Amino acid sequence: MALTADGKIATANRAVHSFGSPRDLRHLYELRATAEAIMSGARTVEISESIMGNGGEKFRQRRVLNGLAEFPLRLIATGSGSIDPGAKIFRNKFSPLIVLTTKRIPQKKLKRLQGLVDEVKIFGETEIDFLSALRWLRLRWRVKRLLCEGGGELNDALFQADLVDEIHLTICPKIFGGRTAPTLADGLGFSKLALAGQFKLRSAQKFKGELFTVFSRA
Repeated sequence: MALTADGKIATANRAVHSFGSPRDLRHLYELRATAEAIMSGARTVEISESIMGNGGEKFRQRRVLNGLAEFPLRLIATGSGSIDPGAKIFRNKFSPLIVLTTKRIPQKKLKRLQGLVDEVKIFGETEIDFLSALRWLRLRWRVKRLLCEGGGELNDALFQADLVDEIHLTICPKIFGGRTAPTLADGLGFSKLALAGQFKLRSAQKFKGELFTVFSRA
């Protein structure tokens, strides 16, 4: 994730959601080249117009060298099934596309999504049970490394489930402000310090005004 210096991942109106440098984008593709699968929330997919590709020929070759498929498995997380059927990602069929959802998805939306993607898989009553989802991905699709690209509510759900092993944050020299601007981990959050996710700084590298950091599970 790219963050402003005040911890925002987009402006309050979400009009600005991409603000990292070309080096930050390259780092994203480098990370994609290490993972069998990529996951984003439905809102993030819509706003960013992401297709979750491999980043081009250079990174396709990296994936092959890493023993991975040329393109990653793609996952969209949406508890309610709310996503624009005209989203750009549905028009790109280069790799399997899976929707993770819950039992609260309306039948109309379920049938519509089933006609757009390779598989719609339900985990949980009202909130996605990510532990079960990741176990299924390991067994069904042999996913050992999953890259999550946000947004904040999806990130928070993974922190709540204690499923995050590594965090890559690019801190950018900008201030967005705004109490409603999305952050790295929106959603429920942790109410007590003792419950907070514990991580340790593994590396920090400055590059032309941006700080590239990596945190790992403490």
